[in-house]
Amino acid sequence: MSLYFDDPYDTALRQKLDGVNRREKFRLRYYGEAPGFLKLEKKWKVNGLCGKRGARLTVEEGRRLLSGERTFLLERGEPLLLEFASKLSKLSPKTVVAYRREAFIFAPGNVRVTLDRDIRSGGPESFFRPEDLLPALPGVTVLEVKYDEFLPEIVSLAVQTPDRRAGACSKYALCRRFD
Repeated sequence: MSLYFDDPYDTALRQKLDGVNRREKFRLRYYGEAPGFLKLEKKWKVNGLCGKRGARLTVEEGRRLLSGERTFLLERGEPLLLEFASKLSKLSPKTVVAYRREAFIFAPGNVRVTLDRDIRSGGPESFFRPEDLLPALPGVTVLEVKYDEFLPEIVSLAVQTPDRRAGACSKYALCRRFD
């Protein structure tokens, strides 16, 4: 389950939709239906290359963050938390995105192939209440292929899907249309 942050002008969303070469976004996430811990992540893209940094938060810290308390971010002193705290005056939680993921790994090329199904969305208030999420893309499965140095031919051939559309897909952007 991921909760995405954006500014009042929806800069992260607009930059994604416009294909801006240098962009970033922040999200708070947890895995499974109930959080054991949270992870604050910053994802960025520069000229087609992607990166991600993360910092672990307790569930209590996540609840404090969403209630408007932010001093603990400064007290922890971690670089990502300090950066996030410095940008929070312009950011607010926007939308929740959740899905079921099936992942496959192929060591040569560090290839990750994922199938994301049952994509659901809701407002920020549903972050700790997955039962409140609504279907965002019924019947749609998103196939993602990520790799580092090269995409081995065997993987390229395996993910060829006739009569399917290939292209960039952002579950965040798709779910924001429900705001």
